[in-house]
Amino acid sequence: MKQLCLVFSLMLITTLCSNLFAQNITGVWRGKINGSNTEIKLIKSGDNLVGVAYYYHNRNAFKRYSIKGHFDPATNSVIWWDEMLLEEKGKKGLLQISADPAAQLMVADFNCPGGEEMYLDGESSNRDNKSIRNGSVQLEKRKKPLFPDEWDFIIDNYLVGTNDPELIDSISNMGIGSKIPEEPSLDAVAIKPGTQKNDGTAPVVTAPASSTPAVTTPAVTTTIVSPPPTEKPDTVETQVVAAPAKPIPSVNETKFTTRKNVLQTVIPITAQTIELRFYDNAQVDGDSIALFLNGKLLFQHIRLTDQPYTIRLNADELGEDNELVMVAENLGSIPPNTSLMVAIVGDKRYEARLFANEQSSAMVRIMRPKPGEQ
Repeated sequence: MKQLCLVFSLMLITTLCSNLFAQNITGVWRGKINGSNTEIKLIKSGDNLVGVAYYYHNRNAFKRYSIKGHFDPATNSVIWWDEMLLEEKGKKGLLQISADPAAQLMVADFNCPGGEEMYLDGESSNRDNKSIRNGSVQLEKRKKPLFPDEWDFIIDNYLVGTNDPELIDSISNMGIGSKIPEEPSLDAVAIKPGTQKNDGTAPVVTAPASSTPAVTTPAVTTTIVSPPPTEKPDTVETQVVAAPAKPIPSVNETKFTTRKNVLQTVIPITAQTIELRFYDNAQVDGDSIALFLNGKLLFQHIRLTDQPYTIRLNADELGEDNELVMVAENLGSIPPNTSLMVAIVGDKRYEARLFANEQSSAMVRIMRPKPGEQ
Protein backbone atom coordinates (compact mmCIF):
# COMPACT_ATOMS: atom_id res chain seq x y z
CA MET A 1 0.00 0.00 0.00
CA LYS A 2 2.85 2.37 0.87
CA GLN A 3 4.52 1.60 -2.45
CA LEU A 4 1.28 2.33 -4.31
CA CYS A 5 0.95 5.65 -2.51
CA LEU A 6 4.56 6.48 -3.34
CA VAL A 7 4.02 5.73 -7.03
CA PHE A 8 0.83 7.81 -7.04
CA SER A 9 2.64 10.69 -5.33
CA LEU A 10 5.45 10.61 -7.87
CA MET A 11 2.94 10.57 -10.73
CA LEU A 12 1.08 13.51 -9.17
CA ILE A 13 4.31 15.48 -8.72
CA THR A 14 5.30 14.79 -12.33
CA THR A 15 1.88 15.91 -13.60
CA LEU A 16 1.91 19.06 -11.50
CA CYS A 17 5.44 19.84 -12.59
CA SER A 18 4.50 19.40 -16.26
CA ASN A 19 1.53 21.72 -15.85
CA LEU A 20 3.72 24.18 -14.00
CA PHE A 21 6.17 24.23 -16.89
CA ALA A 22 3.35 24.74 -19.38
CA GLN A 23 2.31 27.81 -17.44
CA ASN A 24 5.72 29.12 -16.45
CA ILE A 25 8.06 28.55 -19.37
CA THR A 26 7.60 32.27 -19.88
CA GLY A 27 10.19 34.13 -17.87
CA VAL A 28 13.85 34.96 -17.31
CA TRP A 29 16.45 32.17 -17.50
CA ARG A 30 20.10 32.68 -16.62
CA GLY A 31 23.24 30.53 -16.60
CA LYS A 32 25.68 29.40 -19.28
CA ILE A 33 25.45 28.35 -22.93
CA ASN A 34 28.63 27.01 -24.50
CA GLY A 35 30.56 28.32 -21.50
CA SER A 36 29.33 31.90 -21.96
CA ASN A 37 27.30 33.83 -19.38
CA THR A 38 23.78 33.95 -20.79
CA GLU A 39 20.42 35.43 -19.93
CA ILE A 40 17.38 34.62 -22.06
CA LYS A 41 13.79 35.76 -21.89
CA LEU A 42 11.31 33.21 -23.26
CA ILE A 43 7.70 34.14 -23.99
CA LYS A 44 5.26 31.35 -24.85
CA SER A 45 2.67 32.03 -27.54
CA GLY A 46 0.80 28.82 -28.35
CA ASP A 47 3.43 26.19 -29.18
CA ASN A 48 5.86 28.90 -30.24
CA LEU A 49 8.45 30.79 -28.26
CA VAL A 50 9.84 34.26 -28.88
CA GLY A 51 12.08 36.49 -26.88
CA VAL A 52 15.65 37.69 -26.53
CA ALA A 53 19.07 36.32 -25.52
CA TYR A 54 22.03 38.13 -23.96
CA TYR A 55 25.52 36.62 -24.13
CA TYR A 56 27.55 38.80 -21.78
CA HIS A 57 30.83 39.49 -20.01
CA ASN A 58 29.18 42.18 -17.93
CA ARG A 59 26.31 44.65 -18.26
CA ASN A 60 28.36 46.85 -20.56
CA ALA A 61 29.74 44.12 -22.82
CA PHE A 62 27.23 41.78 -24.44
CA LYS A 63 25.59 40.50 -27.61
CA ARG A 64 21.82 40.71 -27.81
CA TYR A 65 19.83 38.45 -30.16
CA SER A 66 16.17 38.05 -30.93
CA ILE A 67 15.23 34.40 -30.50
CA LYS A 68 12.50 32.06 -31.72
CA GLY A 69 11.59 28.53 -30.77
CA HIS A 70 9.03 25.86 -29.96
CA PHE A 71 7.83 24.27 -26.73
CA ASP A 72 6.22 20.84 -26.39
CA PRO A 73 4.47 20.42 -23.01
CA ALA A 74 3.91 16.72 -23.74
CA THR A 75 7.66 16.02 -23.67
CA ASN A 76 8.86 19.06 -21.70
CA SER A 77 11.30 19.72 -24.52
CA VAL A 78 12.19 23.07 -26.01
CA ILE A 79 14.09 24.19 -29.10
CA TRP A 80 15.12 27.78 -29.68
CA TRP A 81 17.66 29.62 -31.81
CA ASP A 82 19.34 33.01 -32.18
CA GLU A 83 17.42 34.70 -34.97
CA MET A 84 19.02 38.11 -35.44
CA LEU A 85 21.88 40.00 -33.82
CA LEU A 86 20.20 43.15 -32.52
CA GLU A 87 22.98 44.75 -30.54
CA GLU A 88 26.65 44.25 -29.75
CA LYS A 89 27.80 46.44 -26.95
CA GLY A 90 31.35 46.74 -25.71
CA LYS A 91 34.24 49.15 -26.02
CA LYS A 92 32.87 50.47 -29.30
CA GLY A 93 29.28 50.72 -28.14
CA LEU A 94 26.34 49.90 -30.40
CA LEU A 95 27.57 48.25 -33.59
CA GLN A 96 25.06 46.65 -35.94
CA ILE A 97 21.75 44.95 -36.58
CA SER A 98 22.40 41.92 -38.76
CA ALA A 99 22.65 38.16 -39.10
CA ASP A 100 25.62 36.57 -37.34
CA PRO A 101 27.62 33.42 -38.20
CA ALA A 102 28.09 32.83 -34.45
CA ALA A 103 24.33 32.36 -33.94
CA GLN A 104 23.39 29.16 -32.09
CA LEU A 105 20.56 26.65 -31.89
CA MET A 106 19.67 25.11 -28.51
CA VAL A 107 17.86 21.86 -27.68
CA ALA A 108 17.02 21.45 -23.99
CA ASP A 109 14.90 19.57 -21.45
CA PHE A 110 12.93 20.98 -18.55
CA ASN A 111 13.87 19.75 -15.10
CA CYS A 112 11.65 20.33 -12.08
CA PRO A 113 13.41 18.96 -8.99
CA GLY A 114 10.86 20.56 -6.67
CA GLY A 115 9.69 23.78 -5.16
CA GLU A 116 10.28 26.80 -7.37
CA GLU A 117 13.44 25.39 -8.95
CA MET A 118 13.29 25.13 -12.75
CA TYR A 119 16.13 24.30 -15.11
CA LEU A 120 16.87 24.07 -18.83
CA ASP A 121 19.58 21.52 -19.60
CA GLY A 122 20.71 20.53 -23.08
CA GLU A 123 23.15 21.20 -25.91
CA SER A 124 23.85 23.93 -28.45
CA SER A 125 25.05 23.79 -32.04
CA ASN A 126 25.79 26.28 -34.78
CA ARG A 127 22.48 27.61 -36.06
CA ASP A 128 23.28 27.31 -39.77
CA ASN A 129 25.57 24.27 -39.65
CA LYS A 130 24.33 21.29 -37.65
CA SER A 131 27.72 19.55 -37.87
CA ILE A 132 29.28 22.20 -35.60
CA ARG A 133 28.49 21.22 -32.02
CA ASN A 134 29.16 23.94 -29.49
CA GLY A 135 28.62 23.04 -25.84
CA SER A 136 26.17 22.51 -23.04
CA VAL A 137 23.10 24.53 -22.04
CA GLN A 138 22.66 25.09 -18.31
CA LEU A 139 20.07 27.68 -17.36
CA GLU A 140 17.98 28.30 -14.25
CA LYS A 141 14.79 30.33 -14.04
CA ARG A 142 15.22 33.63 -12.20
CA LYS A 143 12.78 36.20 -10.87
CA LYS A 144 14.54 39.36 -12.04
CA PRO A 145 16.59 40.13 -15.18
CA LEU A 146 20.05 41.61 -15.38
CA PHE A 147 19.16 43.36 -18.65
CA PRO A 148 15.90 45.39 -18.62
CA ASP A 149 14.13 45.62 -21.99
CA GLU A 150 10.73 45.68 -23.71
CA TRP A 151 9.97 42.06 -22.79
CA ASP A 152 9.85 42.70 -19.05
CA PHE A 153 6.33 44.14 -19.16
CA ILE A 154 5.09 41.05 -21.04
CA ILE A 155 6.74 38.68 -18.55
CA ASP A 156 5.60 40.54 -15.43
CA ASN A 157 1.98 40.65 -16.59
CA TYR A 158 1.81 37.43 -18.59
CA LEU A 159 -0.86 35.77 -16.42
CA VAL A 160 -3.06 38.86 -16.30
CA GLY A 161 -3.39 39.83 -19.95
CA THR A 162 -0.10 40.22 -21.80
CA ASN A 163 -0.20 36.62 -23.06
CA ASP A 164 -2.29 37.87 -26.00
CA PRO A 165 -0.58 36.61 -29.20
CA GLU A 166 -1.20 39.86 -31.05
CA LEU A 167 0.52 41.85 -28.33
CA ILE A 168 3.43 39.41 -28.27
CA ASP A 169 3.72 39.54 -32.06
CA SER A 170 3.70 43.32 -32.03
CA ILE A 171 6.83 43.29 -29.88
CA SER A 172 8.65 40.51 -31.71
CA ASN A 173 7.70 42.04 -35.10
CA MET A 174 6.46 38.71 -36.36
CA GLY A 175 4.00 38.74 -39.20
CA ILE A 176 2.09 41.92 -38.45
CA GLY A 177 -0.22 42.68 -41.35
CA SER A 178 0.60 39.49 -43.24
CA LYS A 179 -2.38 37.63 -44.57
CA ILE A 180 -2.16 33.86 -44.29
CA PRO A 181 -3.90 31.93 -47.06
CA GLU A 182 -7.06 30.09 -46.16
CA GLU A 183 -6.59 26.59 -44.79
CA PRO A 184 -6.61 24.15 -47.71
CA SER A 185 -8.31 20.78 -47.59
CA LEU A 186 -6.38 17.91 -46.00
CA ASP A 187 -7.92 15.25 -48.23
CA ALA A 188 -5.45 15.80 -51.06
CA VAL A 189 -3.83 12.72 -52.55
CA ALA A 190 -0.26 12.44 -53.80
CA ILE A 191 0.05 13.13 -57.50
CA LYS A 192 2.93 13.82 -59.80
CA PRO A 193 4.53 17.29 -59.70
CA GLY A 194 3.29 19.67 -62.33
CA THR A 195 -0.17 18.12 -62.69
CA GLN A 196 -3.49 19.39 -61.46
CA LYS A 197 -6.06 17.67 -59.30
CA ASN A 198 -9.61 17.31 -60.52
CA ASP A 199 -10.73 20.13 -58.27
CA GLY A 200 -8.22 22.54 -59.82
CA THR A 201 -6.07 23.06 -56.70
CA ALA A 202 -2.31 23.01 -56.65
CA PRO A 203 -0.49 19.67 -56.73
CA VAL A 204 0.47 17.56 -53.73
CA VAL A 205 3.62 15.50 -54.03
CA THR A 206 5.13 12.91 -51.74
CA ALA A 207 8.87 13.14 -51.35
CA PRO A 208 10.57 9.96 -52.57
CA ALA A 209 13.18 8.22 -50.46
CA SER A 210 15.82 9.23 -52.99
CA SER A 211 14.89 11.82 -55.57
CA THR A 212 18.18 13.24 -56.86
CA PRO A 213 17.75 13.27 -60.64
CA ALA A 214 20.21 11.12 -62.50
CA VAL A 215 22.53 13.15 -64.69
CA THR A 216 24.44 11.19 -67.31
CA THR A 217 27.41 12.37 -69.35
CA PRO A 218 28.24 10.64 -72.62
CA ALA A 219 31.64 8.99 -72.79
CA VAL A 220 34.29 11.03 -74.56
CA THR A 221 36.27 9.11 -77.19
CA THR A 222 39.89 10.16 -77.59
CA THR A 223 41.97 8.94 -80.55
CA ILE A 224 45.71 8.83 -80.02
CA VAL A 225 47.87 8.40 -83.14
CA SER A 226 51.46 7.26 -82.65
CA PRO A 227 54.07 9.54 -84.27
CA PRO A 228 55.59 8.14 -87.45
CA PRO A 229 58.83 6.26 -86.91
CA THR A 230 61.98 7.10 -88.82
CA GLU A 231 61.34 4.14 -91.04
CA LYS A 232 58.25 3.75 -93.14
CA PRO A 233 55.56 2.18 -90.89
CA ASP A 234 53.48 -0.73 -91.95
CA THR A 235 50.46 0.43 -89.88
CA VAL A 236 49.31 3.33 -87.76
CA GLU A 237 48.35 2.28 -84.21
CA THR A 238 45.13 3.82 -82.88
CA GLN A 239 44.15 3.62 -79.17
CA VAL A 240 40.62 4.54 -78.06
CA VAL A 241 40.25 5.62 -74.42
CA ALA A 242 36.81 6.20 -72.86
CA ALA A 243 36.97 9.06 -70.35
CA PRO A 244 35.15 8.32 -67.07
CA ALA A 245 31.72 9.89 -66.89
CA LYS A 246 31.48 12.72 -64.36
CA PRO A 247 28.14 14.08 -63.18
CA ILE A 248 27.54 17.62 -64.31
CA PRO A 249 25.78 19.60 -61.57
CA SER A 250 22.55 21.24 -62.58
CA VAL A 251 22.05 25.00 -62.32
CA ASN A 252 20.09 24.56 -59.10
CA GLU A 253 22.71 22.26 -57.59
CA THR A 254 25.34 24.89 -58.33
CA LYS A 255 23.20 27.54 -56.64
CA PHE A 256 22.74 25.22 -53.65
CA THR A 257 26.46 24.66 -53.16
CA THR A 258 27.57 28.27 -53.72
CA ARG A 259 24.98 30.11 -51.62
CA LYS A 260 24.96 30.41 -47.85
CA ASN A 261 22.19 28.56 -46.01
CA VAL A 262 20.47 30.66 -43.35
CA LEU A 263 18.16 29.06 -40.78
CA GLN A 264 14.57 30.34 -40.90
CA THR A 265 12.79 27.95 -38.54
CA VAL A 266 12.89 24.53 -36.85
CA ILE A 267 10.18 21.88 -37.16
CA PRO A 268 10.07 19.15 -34.48
CA ILE A 269 9.33 15.61 -35.69
CA THR A 270 6.40 14.59 -33.50
CA ALA A 271 4.24 12.70 -36.02
CA GLN A 272 4.63 10.03 -38.69
CA THR A 273 3.98 12.45 -41.57
CA ILE A 274 5.16 16.02 -42.01
CA GLU A 275 3.16 18.01 -44.53
CA LEU A 276 4.78 21.15 -45.92
CA ARG A 277 2.82 23.72 -47.94
CA PHE A 278 4.54 26.50 -49.85
CA TYR A 279 2.83 29.74 -50.95
CA ASP A 280 4.03 32.99 -52.41
CA ASN A 281 4.25 35.14 -49.30
CA ALA A 282 3.57 38.45 -51.03
CA GLN A 283 2.18 39.47 -54.40
CA VAL A 284 2.27 36.56 -56.84
CA ASP A 285 5.12 37.68 -59.10
CA GLY A 286 6.57 34.53 -60.65
CA ASP A 287 8.82 33.32 -57.81
CA SER A 288 10.24 29.88 -58.53
CA ILE A 289 12.11 27.63 -56.08
CA ALA A 290 13.95 24.33 -55.75
CA LEU A 291 13.97 22.19 -52.58
CA PHE A 292 16.93 20.20 -51.26
CA LEU A 293 16.71 17.67 -48.41
CA ASN A 294 19.97 16.79 -46.67
CA GLY A 295 21.99 17.98 -49.65
CA LYS A 296 19.99 16.14 -52.33
CA LEU A 297 17.69 17.76 -54.86
CA LEU A 298 14.11 16.93 -53.92
CA PHE A 299 11.96 19.00 -56.31
CA GLN A 300 12.64 21.92 -58.63
CA HIS A 301 10.85 24.44 -60.85
CA ILE A 302 8.19 25.01 -58.16
CA ARG A 303 6.28 28.16 -59.01
CA LEU A 304 4.84 29.85 -55.95
CA THR A 305 1.25 31.08 -56.09
CA ASP A 306 -1.58 31.79 -53.67
CA GLN A 307 -2.43 28.07 -53.83
CA PRO A 308 -0.25 25.63 -51.85
CA TYR A 309 2.43 23.44 -53.38
CA THR A 310 2.39 20.55 -50.91
CA ILE A 311 4.93 17.84 -50.15
CA ARG A 312 4.75 15.11 -47.51
CA LEU A 313 7.77 13.67 -45.71
CA ASN A 314 7.74 10.26 -44.03
CA ALA A 315 9.33 10.46 -40.57
CA ASP A 316 10.78 6.95 -40.98
CA GLU A 317 12.96 8.22 -43.84
CA LEU A 318 14.35 11.17 -41.87
CA GLY A 319 17.39 11.30 -39.62
CA GLU A 320 17.77 12.88 -36.20
CA ASP A 321 18.56 16.33 -37.61
CA ASN A 322 17.61 17.16 -41.21
CA GLU A 323 18.09 20.21 -43.39
CA LEU A 324 15.48 21.30 -45.92
CA VAL A 325 16.83 24.15 -48.07
CA MET A 326 14.78 26.42 -50.33
CA VAL A 327 16.87 27.74 -53.22
CA ALA A 328 15.60 30.67 -55.27
CA GLU A 329 15.59 29.77 -58.97
CA ASN A 330 14.62 33.35 -59.72
CA LEU A 331 13.58 36.38 -57.72
CA GLY A 332 10.31 37.11 -59.51
CA SER A 333 9.46 40.64 -60.50
CA ILE A 334 9.61 41.83 -56.86
CA PRO A 335 12.85 40.61 -55.16
CA PRO A 336 13.67 38.83 -52.94
CA ASN A 337 12.09 35.39 -53.36
CA THR A 338 9.69 35.01 -50.44
CA SER A 339 7.66 31.97 -49.47
CA LEU A 340 5.17 31.25 -46.70
CA MET A 341 5.70 27.70 -45.47
CA VAL A 342 2.98 26.05 -43.40
CA ALA A 343 3.99 22.78 -41.71
CA ILE A 344 1.36 20.35 -40.42
CA VAL A 345 2.83 17.87 -37.93
CA GLY A 346 0.11 15.78 -36.32
CA ASP A 347 -2.25 18.22 -34.64
CA LYS A 348 0.33 21.03 -34.63
CA ARG A 349 0.70 23.80 -37.19
CA TYR A 350 3.87 25.81 -37.73
CA GLU A 351 4.36 28.81 -40.00
CA ALA A 352 7.51 30.44 -41.31
CA ARG A 353 8.32 33.08 -43.89
CA LEU A 354 11.29 32.00 -45.96
CA PHE A 355 13.58 34.47 -47.73
CA ALA A 356 16.09 33.59 -50.46
CA ASN A 357 18.15 35.61 -52.91
CA GLU A 358 21.27 35.29 -55.05
CA GLN A 359 23.54 35.21 -52.00
CA SER A 360 21.64 32.99 -49.53
CA SER A 361 19.08 30.20 -49.33
CA ALA A 362 16.41 29.58 -46.70
CA MET A 363 17.03 26.59 -44.45
CA VAL A 364 14.55 24.71 -42.25
CA ARG A 365 15.87 22.19 -39.73
CA ILE A 366 13.56 19.24 -39.11
CA MET A 367 14.63 17.67 -35.80
CA ARG A 368 13.64 14.46 -34.04
CA PRO A 369 13.21 14.46 -30.24
CA LYS A 370 15.95 12.62 -28.38
CA PRO A 371 15.24 9.11 -27.02
CA GLY A 372 13.38 9.35 -23.74
CA GLU A 373 11.77 12.72 -24.53
CA GLN A 374 8.75 11.31 -26.33
